Amino acid sequence: MLIQPTAEPFSAPARPDLTDGRKIGVLVSHGFTGSPASMRPWAESLAERGFAVELPLLPGHGTRWPELNKVGWRDWVDTLNASFDKLRAENDAVVVCGLSLGGALALRLAADRPDEVAGVVVVNPAVNTTRLDVKALPVLRFLVGAFPGIVNDIKKPGQDEYGYPKTPLKAAYSMMWHGWKPLRADLAKITSPILLFKSAEDHVVDETSLAIIKKSVSSREFTEVSLPESYHVATLDNDAPQIFNESADFIARVTAG
Repeated sequence: MLIQPTAEPFSAPARPDLTDGRKIGVLVSHGFTGSPASMRPWAESLAERGFAVELPLLPGHGTRWPELNKVGWRDWVDTLNASFDKLRAENDAVVVCGLSLGGALALRLAADRPDEVAGVVVVNPAVNTTRLDVKALPVLRFLVGAFPGIVNDIKKPGQDEYGYPKTPLKAAYSMMWHGWKPLRADLAKITSPILLFKSAEDHVVDETSLAIIKKSVSSREFTEVSLPESYHVATLDNDAPQIFNESADFIARVTAG
């Protein structure tokens, strides 16, 4: 299946001349039904500061929505692990970042590889939902291909994350049952410093995810930053410059030799 031009992955090498001689890697992950387009400005901003950046395309994304029903949580985790392994092999330290599902995947890596993840930056991470229709997913996924889409929850006019117009149900089931449920049980394994950005108004991820993450992780450093002028896809929204600047400062600090 051809990849949409806006969904191309992004990769940039480290520039230690800009990072005090150390090579610092940053893994960046987009969200569910979205694409690298939602994260590319952030990834490019980090690369301009000298960090090595890997922004992969998660399997099933960037093509057509039915393709997403052919893959699931394990495929996305494997993709991020491969990118993380590349960064670890080429750099002195690595930080993982993600939006929504990408945030959950970043937390999964931090739980699985606590001694290797130097820090975690997440934007509106999703690990839970209170939507009642989700309870029917185990059955609905065999009867209905998709729900209406959740893309482009952006306050700033003229922005587009180039995601799918529908939410594939088999993939959603995999994310919530095979991904979120065991992740919630493993959040206590996370010890890396965490910087969490939360939009004041989010029409995709409800408040329960933030509450669960805050009470469950074992990180001694947990910083929550509110984004007053952004909706869910905050990386393309009015507060994006704040995300870019504060995440870069955080990454530099937690990876300092």
